[in-house]
Amino acid sequence: MAEPLFTPEEQKKFDAGIAEIISHYPPDRKSAGMLPALRLLQDIKGWLPPEGLRLVAKNLEVTPERAMEVASFYVMYHLKKPGKYVIDVCTNLSCSLWGAEKMLAYLEEKLGLKAGEANEKFTLRETECLASCGTAPCLQINEDHHESLTKAKLDAILAKLS
Repeated sequence: MAEPLFTPEEQKKFDAGIAEIISHYPPDRKSAGMLPALRLLQDIKGWLPPEGLRLVAKNLEVTPERAMEVASFYVMYHLKKPGKYVIDVCTNLSCSLWGAEKMLAYLEEKLGLKAGEANEKFTLRETECLASCGTAPCLQINEDHHESLTKAKLDAILAKLS
């Protein structure tokens, strides 16, 4: 028998959260709550497990394929269980001009991961733009923004995660 998706406490949080989300939309437009519903699921589970996507789809009265289409479009959603710390490194033009590729290579070496890989502790990803062009290079760790980075700043940030 498969393990349940949610603990009883998580189930209560999901049920209350999905009811709140759906209450903001007309009955025939429940699907408009897709982004906050996916965020709710990810906040509870840390990622979007397939059975969770099916549950979101059922509650919003859409197909599971539609939920997957939306979830797979946005990089903020995790379709695989991520490490404890998700590190998104901006390598867009401004950050690249300020050494983002060297910073990414330094992180790859330090963490023992290539961009796009994960272990239990870290998920390292290259991302397009974090809207910090004036303070490049930058990255986010679990959506906490860090800018004007140097190797020394990176080392200090990583030391706090250990």
